[in-house]
Amino acid sequence: MITAKRPMPPWLQAIAEPAPSFRFSAHPPRPVEPPARKRVLLVAYSFPPVGGAGVQRPAKWVKYLQQFGWDVTVLTVENPSVPLLDESLLKEIPAGVQIIKARTLEPGYRLKQAMIGSSHQATNTRASQSQPTSRTPGMFRRMVARLLSFAKRCAKQCATTLLQPDAQRLWLPEAWKVACQALEETPHDALLVTAPPYSSFLLGQGLAKKYHLPLILDYRDEWDLSSKYLENSPGGWYARFTQQRMQQAVLKSASAVIATTNASSAALRSQLKSLGLDTPVETIYNGFDTTDFESVSAPETSSSTTDRQPALPSASADRFRLVYTGTLWNLTDIQPVVRALELVCSQSPEIASNIELTVIGRKTPEQSQLLTRLAGLPCQIISRDYCPHAEVLGYQSQADSLLLLLSDVPGAERVVPAKLFEYLATRKQILAVVPAGETAQIVQTFHARSHFPPGDPQAIANWLIEQVRLKTTTSSSAASSFPEEELLAYSRSRQTAQLAKLLSDVCAMQGSQGLQRARGAV
Repeated sequence: MITAKRPMPPWLQAIAEPAPSFRFSAHPPRPVEPPARKRVLLVAYSFPPVGGAGVQRPAKWVKYLQQFGWDVTVLTVENPSVPLLDESLLKEIPAGVQIIKARTLEPGYRLKQAMIGSSHQATNTRASQSQPTSRTPGMFRRMVARLLSFAKRCAKQCATTLLQPDAQRLWLPEAWKVACQALEETPHDALLVTAPPYSSFLLGQGLAKKYHLPLILDYRDEWDLSSKYLENSPGGWYARFTQQRMQQAVLKSASAVIATTNASSAALRSQLKSLGLDTPVETIYNGFDTTDFESVSAPETSSSTTDRQPALPSASADRFRLVYTGTLWNLTDIQPVVRALELVCSQSPEIASNIELTVIGRKTPEQSQLLTRLAGLPCQIISRDYCPHAEVLGYQSQADSLLLLLSDVPGAERVVPAKLFEYLATRKQILAVVPAGETAQIVQTFHARSHFPPGDPQAIANWLIEQVRLKTTTSSSAASSFPEEELLAYSRSRQTAQLAKLLSDVCAMQGSQGLQRARGAV
């Protein structure tokens, strides 16, 4: 009788099978190689030693990108035509960063302003100061002044019309040569261009097309808003038409777009959608560097003077010090605060004598004129010119409250001043005179009781009176919880990690698309 064998169950079969034999190699296994580092060409006209708030963003990116697997080549201008220089910012740049420079054909900033700046104001000032001794010389002087003013206006109109989108277009010829040489000598994986000036986007567009590299556009400010509010911006239908076509062209060439606010990102997505594009748009806010605040020292507060300008007076237990740092211009109009201080001086002069407004930074003539309205009033006004970034942090550390300004103009709801995040990092109280919008939303997260619209100077005055009384009647302010985790989201290190991931994602996407095209060709 023949019986069929039952098959062995799998679990028993696994046990019964002999163990595989291992043959040891005489050669040791190769070590696992770390992932290859990538390199990005960063095009930044505004880069140290250029000063100002806009320089901090690319400088901090360069400082931290190496920690996230990206080496950087920086292309910047050799002879920048800018109002401010800050040599101290060069200390932020790591030693291994390759910086290449190209000369611009622009005239120096002072000469440029003399040629096309506020010529009518200077001419009127000279004419008003002249004291003609007779009618004929006086008429001759006025005629010459008018002719000079007309000539300067014509020169400005011609320059701003021909140099689209901005005067920094004169940097592009030499920048193109230097960039091409760098890209041909050293392999790069991506292009990152930050603007303004927006002519840099045109350079990035050409380089991306020639070398088939992914292009990331960083809008530090919206192109359309800058055309409205920046100094010496070209106007008229021709400029608007030309710049609209330029922006559409560079957006079509971009692999990704970065903006500094969620509202700006939404506006750029809308523009891309209208062009039939689904290019990724990411928000990377401006922020603060935690290392900047590790060694902040208060500025000199004695009655002596420094080499540049007088020191601030010593802090007083009775005086409430309100500090503003940054540029005062049409998007940061100080008029609401000036009006509020005038109200305090008229309603409570004894309170006003304990208020000190300190303004550190560059000011347009119109804003300087507003500050002169406070001369002779009980409140104390201290005005300083631009100073190095480290000193600015020292002035902020001496404040009872920091002043944040944003004018109530169309588009302001999409603007977040870069200084807001350094203000937040001080943990100081912030007096925010800003309209409704993204800035107000961020401020509300940290300082819900000190935000006022620019159109309500009486509310600002009432708040100032309250703060002076609190300081003079209490020895110290009550401790309050601060949303530390929300604050750390704005650290430069975290933001650079976000940028590094975007760069890697874009490169991976570009490589995948190239592989698909190659397979299709086969």
